[in-house]
Amino acid sequence: MKKSLKIIFAGTTNFSASYLYTLIHSSSHQILAIFTQKHSPVNYEKKIYANSVYDVANKNKLPIFQPKCLNTNQIIQTIQHLNPDIIIVVSYGLIIPQKILNLPPLGCINVHGSLLPRWRGAAPIQRAIEAGDTKTGISIIQMDTGIDTGHILYKDTCSILPHDTSLEIYKKLINIGTKALLYTLQQIISGKNRAIPQNNKLATYAKKIDKQEGKINWNTPSIQLERRIRAFNPWPVTYFHIHKKRIKIWEATINNINRQQKTTAGTILTIQQSGITIATNDGSLILKLVQIEGKKIISIKDLLNSKKNWFIPGTILS
Repeated sequence: MKKSLKIIFAGTTNFSASYLYTLIHSSSHQILAIFTQKHSPVNYEKKIYANSVYDVANKNKLPIFQPKCLNTNQIIQTIQHLNPDIIIVVSYGLIIPQKILNLPPLGCINVHGSLLPRWRGAAPIQRAIEAGDTKTGISIIQMDTGIDTGHILYKDTCSILPHDTSLEIYKKLINIGTKALLYTLQQIISGKNRAIPQNNKLATYAKKIDKQEGKINWNTPSIQLERRIRAFNPWPVTYFHIHKKRIKIWEATINNINRQQKTTAGTILTIQQSGITIATNDGSLILKLVQIEGKKIISIKDLLNSKKNWFIPGTILS
C-alpha cells in the first residue's frame, strides 16, 4: 500500500477547516480537490461556523467545488476524473449518495463530533452538553447511506467539565480529532484498521438546532437552563425579553435549588453587581454575562450602570 493517499476533502465549517489545514500542513497526503457549501451571511455569534474551508483551500491553491447537490452526473464524473483513493467528510452538510460512496477504493470516511452511536445527527456537541453528559469525543466512521451509522474506525474521548460551553468542547474535539484523523489514515495505509459495527440499540439523535430553542422558558429546572445556556454558546445563544429588547445570556450559574417560597418563574429576585437572580421552577439562576441586542457582551455590573431601571425586583421576565 502507498505511503500517502490522494484525497478529496468535503467540509463547510471552521471545524472542517481545522482538519483540512492539518492534512495540508501535517501530512504527506495529496489533496486533489475541496468540496464545500457556498458562503452564507454570518453574524457575530455565528462566526465559529463560517465557511473558512474555502479560504484555506483558496490560500493553498486547491481546486474548489461548491455544488448545491452531489447526486448529478456532472459531479460524479468530476470525482471519477479526480480518481481519489479516499474521500474525507467533516461537517459538510450535503448528503453523499451511494454512487459517490462507492467511487474511491478506500471509500468515504467521516469525522463526527460525538462518541457514536450516541448523538448521531447535526448538533452532537450542543445536545451532549444539554443532556448533562460528562464526556464526549470524536468518532471516525466508514460512511454508508445512513445518518452517522457507519462502522467505527477510531474513537477518542474528552471530558465535558461543568463550566464547558460548546465553543470549549469544539476546541477540545479539534485537538483530539485532527490527531485521530492522521492516525486513522496511517492505519488504513498499513492495513491495520478495524471497522466495528455500531450498536444501534444505543443510538441517540442530536437534532439540528432551531434558533427558537434559544428563547428561555423560566418555568424549567435551573440545571436544564444552565446547561442550555452553555450548549447554545456561541450559537444560537439563549435569550429573554425586557422593555421590548432581546437580552442574550452568555453565562449564568445555578443558585438555590429547591427554593421554598412560591414565586412565579421568571421573577427578578435580587440585583447585585455580581449577578441578577431570576426565579426558575425549582430554584433560581444568576445571570453573569449578557448582551442587549445590537450591543457588545457585558458584565452585570456594566449592565446595571446603564439599565438598572429595567431590572426591578419583582418584575417578571418574558
